[in-house]
Amino acid sequence: MSIASIVDFAQVLTEAERYRPAAEKIIKGEPDQAVYNHYSSPCGQFAAGVWEGEVGQWTVNYTEHEYCEIVQGVSVLRDLDGGAKTLRAGDRFVIPAGFTGTWEVLEPCRKIYVMFEQK
Repeated sequence: MSIASIVDFAQVLTEAERYRPAAEKIIKGEPDQAVYNHYSSPCGQFAAGVWEGEVGQWTVNYTEHEYCEIVQGVSVLRDLDGGAKTLRAGDRFVIPAGFTGTWEVLEPCRKIYVMFEQK
């Protein structure tokens, strides 16, 4: 494998996949989102890229383990017991598979993600 196989997020040209959570998951707002998946492993279990989200709130149910770094904006992650964590630019964290709750974008948000989903 050569150096050409290295994925440099600053140089890769990835088409945005634009979407919105399913209507039954949206709690409020119009949470339009875009993902730039810069890398997916051949086995399909590992991926990395950039996610962007607009203001709104929706339910989440993580089947994957996800490392995140917020690079812009403000979001609030809430669990089903009412616990909450405000996420701002510079915050780095892992959401384990099995987490269920809500994600709310208060200010348009951008994050770098790395995720692993065991098959």
